[in-house]
Amino acid sequence: MPKHGKKYNEAAKLVEPGTIYNPAEALALAKQTDYTKFDATVELHLRTGLDPRHADQQVRGVVLLPKGTGKVVRILVFAEGEGDRLAREAGADYVGSDDLVE
Repeated sequence: MPKHGKKYNEAAKLVEPGTIYNPAEALALAKQTDYTKFDATVELHLRTGLDPRHADQQVRGVVLLPKGTGKVVRILVFAEGEGDRLAREAGADYVGSDDLVE
């Protein structure tokens, strides 16, 4: 019994195991070997040569997804007086003090 289907085996023939592709070739190969009928996920593995134990060599980033995360962010601020006014100007959804706790 075969472990993989025909389309997978045809796509696997195009990829040489152990070969390191440059980013342009890898992207072209990923598009060429796509055998699904939907937008599939692509994993990216990089060797940056950085040591994450050093604070100045940590890699952190943010990705804005084209359709968002699906979550609505609401901001609640506990403040009175000047803080109340500043929070409303900054765009807080809910502003108050003890009345919000109750």
